[in-house]
Amino acid sequence: MSQTRILVVDDEPFNLDIISEYLEGAGYLLEMAPSGEEAWALLRSHQTSFDLVVLDRMMPGIDGLELLRWIKADRRLADIPVVMQTAAASPEQVREGLAAGAYYYLTKPFEPESLQSIVRAALDDLHQRRALAERLAVQRNALQTLQRGVFVFRSIDEAHGVAAVAASICDEPDVVVLGLSELLVNGVEHGNLGIRFDEKSRLRETGQWEAEVARRLAQPDNQHKQVRLTVSSDAQAWVFCIEDEGNGFDWKEFLELAPERAFAPNGRGIALARQLAFDTLEYQGCGNSVRATVRKRTKAG
Repeated sequence: MSQTRILVVDDEPFNLDIISEYLEGAGYLLEMAPSGEEAWALLRSHQTSFDLVVLDRMMPGIDGLELLRWIKADRRLADIPVVMQTAAASPEQVREGLAAGAYYYLTKPFEPESLQSIVRAALDDLHQRRALAERLAVQRNALQTLQRGVFVFRSIDEAHGVAAVAASICDEPDVVVLGLSELLVNGVEHGNLGIRFDEKSRLRETGQWEAEVARRLAQPDNQHKQVRLTVSSDAQAWVFCIEDEGNGFDWKEFLELAPERAFAPNGRGIALARQLAFDTLEYQGCGNSVRATVRKRTKAG
């Protein structure tokens, strides 16, 4: 397995040294860029590819926000997660960064644990997206004739597999699979297993999330709980209805990309699914049921 390569961009040498010190023990391969111009040259080089960018917002010349927009506008680079580290942390400034594609934030000055936690979260999300893309490549075109189908599952791994199969019917499965996976996994971990947002943050920070999910899946009260995905179709859209057996949650606060959650290792998935993957997304009742739609493309000719 190749080493994880991280590009760190900051015009202050002291900050580059600090970030290097905080991350050096984690086995990452770090590349330092003292300006937006140098960072862009490295990113555009076909000799080097990066798994993550840690980016300072306030820099002379090409600043962090402008560089971020360039990254997200480039098809080859758009998938790279960006951690924005900055002293500009007002809600409006964070919203501006979120709108440009920075879904992970750090406020200067930060502790080593904060940097390490947000970097791990961003890389975990990237690896999950890449794993879903591989599954999707296998499933593509498998269900093109489907009119209605029901999937029932228990585990997070099964949720990812179902997402790949179900998304393969859509015109843009690479995008839909990310949103479906988020909703299906939420049904397992937050719905049936009752893992709260703050609990997941703590478990991810301490590296105990997977073990806790396995422990709760094995509990007698949870062994028979299932998540159900019903897929249906009409002339205009695909409809995905997901229902779990949990007690629901206060879903309203998770529909938008809230600035305060940009600094947490999790909690942005539902908003991103709503924004990027689906044309509509509506929670129903107490929050243990959600309906999402994806419009069908009009075929020419």
